[in-house]
Amino acid sequence: MLRIVVADDEPEMRAYFEEILPHLGYDLVAAAANGKQMVDCCDRFDPDLVIADIKMPDMDGIEAVTKVCRRRPLPVILISAYHDAETVARAESDFVLAYLVKPIKQADLQTTIPIAMRRFSELRALNDEAANLRQALRDRKIIERAKGIVMKLDGVGEQDAFRTMQKIASSRNKRLIEVAEAIIATTQVVPDRGT
Repeated sequence: MLRIVVADDEPEMRAYFEEILPHLGYDLVAAAANGKQMVDCCDRFDPDLVIADIKMPDMDGIEAVTKVCRRRPLPVILISAYHDAETVARAESDFVLAYLVKPIKQADLQTTIPIAMRRFSELRALNDEAANLRQALRDRKIIERAKGIVMKLDGVGEQDAFRTMQKIASSRNKRLIEVAEAIIATTQVVPDRGT
């Protein structure tokens, strides 16, 4: 069951969420009255989704979700009675996946929550893929550098140097990147054979 923390300084809005979210099949784990309480509730309850009002005392909803999402990215639905350009511009960030204007109806939540969760999942997958591609590129650069060292030290061509590294990785049950890093580390300690 999806665990949700809500934050709104209006008691009637908190009461509305306390009634409607369980009715929609969600677990409302906390209803905070301000941004600071929301941050504390997120730390304590580790929710799957945050629904936060923007204008609140102590710390507004945008500041609060920014603080929470720095620690652990979460999908966020912002709500507000305001929809002026400045407020909307402040709300545009990676973690905000929806913006609802009060009054909030059951149908708004019924459609917005699943879409926000799906979009968040897609964004996480894209971020993971991008991180994997960046790591693969870094690994490739290190492997190419190590291959160049083997070519120079052993006086062999590119394919032979690569095969040598693959054989070492296989015989030692290591990944190719680990062998490449070891080759580079070793050559930084051992002087060049030509000197």
